[in-house]
Amino acid sequence: MQRRKLQITLISPKGPLYRYRGGIFKQSLRYMPLTLPTLAALVPKEIDAKITCIDEGIGDVDSNLDSDLVGMTVITGTAPRAYELAAHFRRRNIPVVLGGPHVTLVPEDAQPHADSIVVGYAEDEWPRLLRDFAAGRMQSRYNQSEDFCLSGYPLPDRSVLPRWKYSTSNVFEASRACIHNCEFCVVPAAWGRKPFKKPVQAIVDDLRRQRARRAIFIDLNLISDKEYAAQLFEAITPLKIEWYGLATTMLCDDIPLLNLVARSGCRGLLMGLESISKRNLRQSSKGFNDPEKYPQIVARLHERKIALQGCFVFGLDEDTPEIFLQTARFAVDARIDLPRFAVVTPFPGTELHRRLEREGRILSRNWEKYDGQHVVFQPLQMSVEQLQRGTEAAWKYAYSWSHMTERLRYSAAPWHVALFTNLSYRYYANRLHQFYNCDWMSSPRWREPAPIAATPDSAVIR
Repeated sequence: MQRRKLQITLISPKGPLYRYRGGIFKQSLRYMPLTLPTLAALVPKEIDAKITCIDEGIGDVDSNLDSDLVGMTVITGTAPRAYELAAHFRRRNIPVVLGGPHVTLVPEDAQPHADSIVVGYAEDEWPRLLRDFAAGRMQSRYNQSEDFCLSGYPLPDRSVLPRWKYSTSNVFEASRACIHNCEFCVVPAAWGRKPFKKPVQAIVDDLRRQRARRAIFIDLNLISDKEYAAQLFEAITPLKIEWYGLATTMLCDDIPLLNLVARSGCRGLLMGLESISKRNLRQSSKGFNDPEKYPQIVARLHERKIALQGCFVFGLDEDTPEIFLQTARFAVDARIDLPRFAVVTPFPGTELHRRLEREGRILSRNWEKYDGQHVVFQPLQMSVEQLQRGTEAAWKYAYSWSHMTERLRYSAAPWHVALFTNLSYRYYANRLHQFYNCDWMSSPRWREPAPIAATPDSAVIR
């Protein structure tokens, strides 16, 4: 009699943002996440398993799915949904494993909701957990080893997700972590400040295997290790790809490295500008940012045909009710290609959360509201309502027809790309209540979990 394959289901739960799946062109602008393909590739070869991956950003979970083990990757905003799903599957006697940033930040929060948790990066611990599970001895917790590195692992298996459901599957990762210690950032709190780097040749091999002409690098700071970054950019230059990624403003102080970035095919960068207040930046341990240099940063990027997505946060202690339109006007005047605004969020485990908790300013521990657009703490110099509405006002100002048109005139992106992205953000800016369910969240029922979809047409990939 043939032995039954081990049925493993991997789920990326949805948060409030993806409960509204509409868009300007009625299709997903979400790019394929790397976590599920990475976990699928890490399943040990000796374990005869069938892997099913479900991304709730594009589809629903079948509540009656057949599985021997369910694993979920959890960010803070999706924790309530993950716990809801975990409770459902555990009632059906299906063991549940939880991992990801939220679990790493506050393992004590996740542990009661799972049969096992993985704290830290999963490259070593996930295969070890699966071997233990197959042998009937799965432990309640697996911790990233102190000698962890990013070498010697298989490339992500992107075939486990439907490529046509995403704007692109050409998503890559070269390094993890960041050398900086920004107060509100989850990265140093969860994983420390030591950069972990994949072998450059592995990145080149993955790009070639994908036959990528355009690529997105999701590294939190591509230039954390400048020597490694230079090696990477040199190696991908012959591939003649166009790529997009994340870096700090410090890149624009290193002209040789910036020139190499441009020569390697970079066409767009996301940078955390955060604030136009120097005192805010110093208090947040991000004093290497200088608002007076922001226009110069934009100019240097534009000279090299690199567009900038500049991200700002509101609600820092120096912010007053005037900050919203001041920042939005600044973004327009500085010719930032794609401004983005968020409410500063004190994620659990971060230094910001600890400080605000000491000061008695944390107002909500409903993790679903920790999404960058809801106010979960008491601002120092304004009301909660002023912070919430002011953030929305900044979005609408920057993406009004007149201000959007003004920025488009100077954009470094090709006109059709600049137009598409700005129209998408304009659509979003005028529908924040739909995307983030603000009206639903403010109702008396906002604490109730959403029901699990039980339709036979759920987006399970078999």
